[in-house]
Amino acid sequence: MNQPPIFFIDDEQDLRLANEQTLQLAGFEVRLFEQAEQVLPLLNRNWPGVVISDIRLPGINGHILQQRIHHMDPDLPVILITGHGDISMAVEAMQQGAYDFIEKPFSGERLIDSVRRALEKRRLTLENRQLKTELDLQNALGPRIIGKTAVMQHLRDTINRLADTSADILLMGETGTGKELVARSLHEKSPRRDQNFVAINCGAIPENLIESELFGHQKGAFTGAESARIGKFEYAQSGTVFLDEIESMPLSTQVRLLRILQERSVERLGSNEAIELDIRIIAASKIDLKAAAEQNEFRQDLYYRLNVVTLELPPLRDRREDIPMLFQHFLLVAAARYAKEAPAMPADASHRLMRFNWPGNVRELRNAAERFVLLGDGCLKLEDESTQTPCAPMTLPQQVEAFEKSLIEQALSESSGVIKDTMQVLGLPRKTLYDKMQKYGLDKRIYK
Repeated sequence: MNQPPIFFIDDEQDLRLANEQTLQLAGFEVRLFEQAEQVLPLLNRNWPGVVISDIRLPGINGHILQQRIHHMDPDLPVILITGHGDISMAVEAMQQGAYDFIEKPFSGERLIDSVRRALEKRRLTLENRQLKTELDLQNALGPRIIGKTAVMQHLRDTINRLADTSADILLMGETGTGKELVARSLHEKSPRRDQNFVAINCGAIPENLIESELFGHQKGAFTGAESARIGKFEYAQSGTVFLDEIESMPLSTQVRLLRILQERSVERLGSNEAIELDIRIIAASKIDLKAAAEQNEFRQDLYYRLNVVTLELPPLRDRREDIPMLFQHFLLVAAARYAKEAPAMPADASHRLMRFNWPGNVRELRNAAERFVLLGDGCLKLEDESTQTPCAPMTLPQQVEAFEKSLIEQALSESSGVIKDTMQVLGLPRKTLYDKMQKYGLDKRIYK
C-alpha cells in the first residue's frame, strides 16, 4: 500500500541521507530536497503528506516556507528542525501554525513519532474535507448547472474540487453553453463569494476604450480623462474577474493582461504606481485558442499562462438526455417571471426537443421555453427545424426509453421528489417506479 509522502528539506547532504534512512526503516516514503523552492510547486490543498524542513536554508528559509505553506493550506503539517539559536524563531513559527519543531540533536524515535502524529492529523483533515464536499454536493451549485448525464456530473464534480482554490481557469465552449454560469458558480462556491464578481465581455468594449475600462486611468491620462477612474481589475479586488470572449481582446491589451496574470498587479493608464491585486481570473472562449495562437491571432504566452486548468463545456447536442429536464426548468422559471401558469407539455414535445440540434445551445433552449409560456403550443415549432441537419436516428426502443425517462423526470420534478405523489401522477406501483428510476439512474433527492 502506498504511503503518504514525506518531503525532507536540508542543505546538508549527510543529514538528508541519514534522516531518509531513519524514515524509510520506519516504513515512510521519503523525497529529499536541498532547497525550499523545489518543494512549493509540488504542494496543494489535497496533498496528503508532511513537510520536514531545517530552518536555516539558502534562499527561502524554513520559517518563510512554513508561512507560504500555511497561506496555501493552514492544515498542511510542517515540522521544523532547529538549531539552538533558532528556537525563538521556531516558537514563533509554531504560533503561526507550524505543526512541530525538533531541536538538534534529535533521536530517530523523536522524528518518527512527530511524523506519525502529523500524518494522522493530515489524514483526518482530508477525510473531513471529503465528507463535507460529499454532503454539500447536492446543493453545491443550486439550480444553476442542470443535467444528469455523465459529462455534466463530471463538470459539477470538477467545479466543486476547483472552487475553493485560487487557480485561474479557462472555460472552453460554444456560444450558449453556459460559460458565465460556470464562472459564477466557481465564484459563489469560493472564499471570494462575498466580494465582487466582475463579468467583462471583451468583444463588446470598443478597442480604444478597453484598456481604460480594464486597467483604469489617472486624471489627464488622455483627452477627456477629467478625473481618475479605477478599472475592472481593481474593482474586483479580493473577488473574481470573468473575461468572456477573450479571443476578441486586442493583442496590445493581451500584453498587459499577461503581466497582470504573472505579477498580480496593475498600473492605471497615466500612472507609474503598481497596485497589488488579489483576484481570481476566469477566462472563456468559444474558439480553439491554441489554434488561434498558432496562427498568431492570439498570444501564445498568454494562452499557455491561461491554460493551467481548462474546463470543456459540452454543447447541448452532446447531452440530449438533459434537454427535457432543462426545458421543464426553464418553463417553470419563465412562468414565474411572467406571472403565468406553466402550460402542460405536448405529448411529443420531449422527443422533438431531443431531436433538434440546438445550435444556440442552452440559451436557445431557454428562449424556446419562454416562447412556449408566452404563446402556447403553437410556438413550439423550432427555428429552421425543417432544414436542421438531423442527428443520428434513434431506434424505436431508444425513443420509447428516452420518452419514458423524460416523463418520469417531469413527474418527479412536479412532485418535488415525493415518491407517493409521483406514483399517482404516473399511475405506477411503487416497485415498478423504483425499478424504472434505477434503470434510468434517477435520484429523487435531486428534485427536492
